[in-house]
Amino acid sequence: MMILSFLQSLVACGQQTYDQKLKSIYSNTVNLVQPKEVSEKLNDENTVLLDTRSAKEYAVSHLPNAKFIDYDRFEIEQVSEIDKDKEIIVYCSVGYRSEKIGEKLKEAGYQNVKNLYGGIFQWKNENFDVVNQEGEVTDSVHTYNKRWGKWLEEGKGIKVYE
Repeated sequence: MMILSFLQSLVACGQQTYDQKLKSIYSNTVNLVQPKEVSEKLNDENTVLLDTRSAKEYAVSHLPNAKFIDYDRFEIEQVSEIDKDKEIIVYCSVGYRSEKIGEKLKEAGYQNVKNLYGGIFQWKNENFDVVNQEGEVTDSVHTYNKRWGKWLEEGKGIKVYE
């Protein structure tokens, strides 16, 4: 029994928490915003949500009212209709890709840019709804791949990898 406890503690010490993982991947070049604060702005006409994941990821589910901006094909012209004074909240699976898009937005003169802390995974981990292409609430979340999918907590959503 004692050996089992020791082995479990070794495994636990080797596991990184989601917060630790996020700290290791963020450059902190774009201000972070918590999911609860974003949930209060979903219908705010002065706030624009940009989903920076792939088209496949967006098609599975996204935050309500989010506009699709493909990370791999991003051009600043895609957001030229957005007033530079509006609050822009970018997100992806965990916040890494969205931070990179946020940097480009800031370079282009958008000053009120924020990155959703923990991305869509943290959003779902905190029990907020996502919608599919038809705008209907869904439990499915594209988790990019199985390695990253571990950060979507069990029971918080249906993990989709393709």
